[in-house]
Amino acid sequence: MFLNNAIKEKGEARIILSTGMSQFTTLSALVKEDVDWTKVEMFHLDEYVGIDENHGASFRKYLKERFISLVPLKAYHLVDGEESIEPLTEELRKKPVDVGVIGIGENGHIAFNDPPADFLTDEAYKVVSLDEKCRTQQVGEGWFRTLSEVPEKAITMCPRQIMAAEHIVSAVPYKVKAEAVYNTLTKPVQDTIPATLLKTHQDWSLFLDSDSASMVLPL
Repeated sequence: MFLNNAIKEKGEARIILSTGMSQFTTLSALVKEDVDWTKVEMFHLDEYVGIDENHGASFRKYLKERFISLVPLKAYHLVDGEESIEPLTEELRKKPVDVGVIGIGENGHIAFNDPPADFLTDEAYKVVSLDEKCRTQQVGEGWFRTLSEVPEKAITMCPRQIMAAEHIVSAVPYKVKAEAVYNTLTKPVQDTIPATLLKTHQDWSLFLDSDSASMVLPL
């Protein structure tokens, strides 16, 4: 396992975690792994602008309930408003990240880098506007009751920063992700399908279920 290898080699490991319904199983399995979590430092991928941590859709709340409270981490760093961007960037860039757990959205986004994503920025995190398909996904997953309730802006880790992780693991289940998976695997690398950038990474592992792979299985 990448984390254990990093701990063996360096005495510590650093991981980036994503959220959303598609990551339920991944996080549930991860917390059961035989890892010395006291040597692992966790970074947060993205969060809505202006959302209270107690809101059901808050990714800070999500990570605290499904990961942080379940393992004795060395440290964790959460996206918590625009004022958190500078200290997060400083912490993130102190050392390399060993593992990035990066999902793929229904619109092909990685983190909240909706199309067209900014592949060129050197910023670690930035404020972005969410497109309608992304916001509709949040309603479909049950985080919000209506589209109007979904924040229009979010803070996200940027593509180049994501790609700087030494290993990237993407678990992408469910039928609603089938088109995004198909586009990611069959289309050229392009900012209108942000997840295509993952194909250029030196060590990217993609895990699908039969539903999310349904459009590529016959190929």
